[in-house]
Amino acid sequence: MFDTISKGFRAARERITGQAELTEDVINAALKDVRLSLLEADVEFGVVKQFLKAVREKALGEKVQLVAKASERKMRVKPEDHFVKICHDELVELMGPVDTSITRARSGCTGVMMVGLQGSGKTTSCGKLARKLQKAGYKVMMVAADIYRPAAVHQLQVLGEQLGVVVYHEEGQNPVEICKHGHETAEMLNCDFIIYDTAGRLTVDEPLMKELEDIQATVKPGNTFLVIDSMIGQDSVTTAKSFDARIDITGIILTKLDGDARGGAALSIKAATGKPIKFLGMGESLDKLEEFRPEGLAGRILGMGDLVGLMQDFEQVVDEEKAAKDAAKMMSGKFTMDDFLNQIKTIQSMGSLKDIVQKMPLGNMFGIDIPQEQLEQAADDKELVKIEAMIHSMTKAEREEPECFIKALAEPSQAKQLSRRKRRPEARQDFDPSNLTPGDFVSSRIRRVARGSGRQEEEVQALVGRFMAMRDMFGMFGNLLGGFPGMPGAGGGGGGGGLMSKIPGMNMFKQMNAMRKLMQNPEAMQSLMGGGMPGMGGMPGMGGMPGMPGQGGGQGPSASQRFSKTAAKRKKARASRKKNRRK
Repeated sequence: MFDTISKGFRAARERITGQAELTEDVINAALKDVRLSLLEADVEFGVVKQFLKAVREKALGEKVQLVAKASERKMRVKPEDHFVKICHDELVELMGPVDTSITRARSGCTGVMMVGLQGSGKTTSCGKLARKLQKAGYKVMMVAADIYRPAAVHQLQVLGEQLGVVVYHEEGQNPVEICKHGHETAEMLNCDFIIYDTAGRLTVDEPLMKELEDIQATVKPGNTFLVIDSMIGQDSVTTAKSFDARIDITGIILTKLDGDARGGAALSIKAATGKPIKFLGMGESLDKLEEFRPEGLAGRILGMGDLVGLMQDFEQVVDEEKAAKDAAKMMSGKFTMDDFLNQIKTIQSMGSLKDIVQKMPLGNMFGIDIPQEQLEQAADDKELVKIEAMIHSMTKAEREEPECFIKALAEPSQAKQLSRRKRRPEARQDFDPSNLTPGDFVSSRIRRVARGSGRQEEEVQALVGRFMAMRDMFGMFGNLLGGFPGMPGAGGGGGGGGLMSKIPGMNMFKQMNAMRKLMQNPEAMQSLMGGGMPGMGGMPGMGGMPGMPGQGGGQGPSASQRFSKTAAKRKKARASRKKNRRK
């Protein structure tokens, strides 16, 4: 999403990096990259000119060597950061202000009329909006008034069955009468909201507009939402103006935004029509209807992330109490493959992995420069499916104790494994999961899991090794945070002893600071991660992704390369330990 636009802003930022101030030549060169990306993303030309003019006026002549005193400390603003801040503010101004609330009727049932072209996603959006209102505690009814498209009525009825919502329809009646009788029925049932699913056309025509005008005049809905497919680009402006000229549009719903790499419609439509974007359709699930937040969308375009949107997604799929328990277990370093599988399912229920990564300002949080495109390349939903298949192919004992796969920690039978641990507790202490070689694994177990999941043995070895490294890493986080009151896995109490833990955001600040210090230590990160993508440890209850098999997080050597390079080192270490035990 927004790949085309983001590419231009990244190029502009790189062009400014290293400059002392934002001179006219520097600004013009940077804005050239931005202009090309906006036009390539199919943003309306007038909107592009308006945006570039506003950015140039704000940036031109401003000195970037801005110095502010705070707590007797000087802070320097980099030119590229200053330029990004200006772009962010102008993007928010371009797409906002926005009021996502639905106008309520003074009395009785509140009507929401959904209009748009055929194939824009009106019927699905009706179901998503009904789901959103239902979760807010309202009683909803939907009216199937699209009598022209085959199976349109059946589609809405299926959605109604999934949601437990009444769907009103009459055979042999015209759409105006259906909506009128539906409104009367909703009043009798004491519904809070009624959603009208109207018909669409392939193009805007007179019969369609006349029908919509008659429906609006008859039922007088307080809200008329235009549903637009975001993939049509600047044609969305023409469509919105055509509808608004005949019926009073109060808001816009942009659909299929998760599948649009350009995103021109999102930037164009508010500035060109003056009509606010109310909601965004971000997936096929009925829960995937987001309230439009210009600042969040601007942050994602500029690679700054959208933590507010990420936490909203997280809260929808995770119970807070369960998340706290999972976080404590994760920080103790005792979570299992089953726990990790649950985290994968949680991630999948939140939506596309690439969308989640776009909302995470990883570079800003950890104080390191991580190219956004590199993160997005590593965020492949197919890799989660592969990991899930490999975990499902493991036995219960293997999922609970991944040490079963390691020769130095396990015997062929579970009983022998436990007795071996009791005889050699130092084996677990000396074990370093980042320096595993193919010879360190129990080949029969690895081979069975690989065949059962349809993957290569190297992929199973990489999953086991990186999972154990990730588990140790979070155990290290737990130790680092052990002195902080109220931290998961901390000695100061799980719920929050101490005054500092009462301050809002203090626990999150300490977690992020500890993680930042660790990530700025290349040797520690290399030994822990082995080149893999770090887990999503910043959010309670989400374990992480142990360097997707076959990818390595976009950098670092592959699993087989690491195994071959460290074979001699591992052999030497074993010989040294054996010699010490004899002494």
